[in-house]
Amino acid sequence: RLARSSLLLIPFPPLSVISATQTENAWFTLKHKEENSSADNSPHTTRILCWIMTGPNNLESRTKHIKETWAKRCNKVLYMSSVKTDFPTVELNVSEGRDNLYWKTIRAFQYVHQHHLDQADWFLKADDDTFVVMENLRYILSKYDPEKPLYLGRRFTPFIRQGYMSGGAGYVLSKEALRRFVTGFNTGQCTHFSTLEDMALGKCMETMEVKPADSRDVKGRQTFHPYPPDHYLVRQPPRPRPWYLIYDHYTPVEGPGCCSDFVVSFHYIYPVQQYVLEYLTYHLRPYGYKYRFNPDSEEEFNTTTMST
Repeated sequence: RLARSSLLLIPFPPLSVISATQTENAWFTLKHKEENSSADNSPHTTRILCWIMTGPNNLESRTKHIKETWAKRCNKVLYMSSVKTDFPTVELNVSEGRDNLYWKTIRAFQYVHQHHLDQADWFLKADDDTFVVMENLRYILSKYDPEKPLYLGRRFTPFIRQGYMSGGAGYVLSKEALRRFVTGFNTGQCTHFSTLEDMALGKCMETMEVKPADSRDVKGRQTFHPYPPDHYLVRQPPRPRPWYLIYDHYTPVEGPGCCSDFVVSFHYIYPVQQYVLEYLTYHLRPYGYKYRFNPDSEEEFNTTTMST
C-alpha cells in the first residue's frame, strides 16, 4: 500500500528565473480570471466530489485500487453500483451492463444532487479504470466559476452540435451544470434517448445550455485522455488516424507534445498501472529537480492567443 505523499500539501516553490512557459501560464491564469471575474476559487479551496462508475464484479479487481490511490484526494468520493455493499457502494435503481451506463449516470447525478449538492463545487464522473491527478484538476477548475453552467473533459466533435466530453477520460460538471442536468430530466427536456452515455449526456448539456469549457493548457495541450499514455506519447508513422483522434474537437497531436505537463486523466488504467502512475506522479523525481514554472506567476505575460 502506498503512503500519502507529503508533496500533496506543498505549493509549487518559486523560481528565480522566469521561463517562457511561466509567462505563457501567467497569461493563461490572467485570461481566465478576466473571463470568470465572479469566481473566487484557488486550487486549494476548489471542492470536488468524485463519483466512480463501478459494479459488484469490479470492486476487488479495479475499484479498490482507485480507493487506495487517487480517490483519496477527492473532497468526497462515492462509488456508484447496482448493489449496496460495505465497500461502501451506493445502490442505484438500475441494472448492470453497458446498455445501462447512461441510466446509471442519470441516477448517479440525481443521487448526488439530492444528497451532496452543497458538499462540493464541481462533480467528477470517472470510470473504475480511470486514473486522475486531482491536484491538476483543481488547478484547471480554479479558473472557472462553479455557479456558471459549464462542463469540462476531452471534447469530442461528432453527433452533437457543441460536441460532448469523452466518458472514459472522465468529465466534470459545475454545480450549476448539475442543477440543470437534474432539471432537464425533471421537466422532460432531457431524455434517455441513447445508450451512449457520454454522447447522450452531451446532448442534455446542450439542451440545458451548459457550455463546454476548454480544459487544455496554455499551449493547447490536452489534459483529459480516453486512452493510456502510450497511445499519445509515441510518435507514429503516417497512417489513418484512430477514431478517438478523428473525434477530437481540437487538432490532435501525437508524440511528446500531445499531453500537458498538468495532465488530469488517462483511461484504461488497470490495477498495476494505477500504482505505477501513482508512483511516477507523486514520488519519482530526478535529483536536484525544481518545478519548471510557477503557473500563478504575476510576472509580465505573453499575449499569444491559443488556436480554437
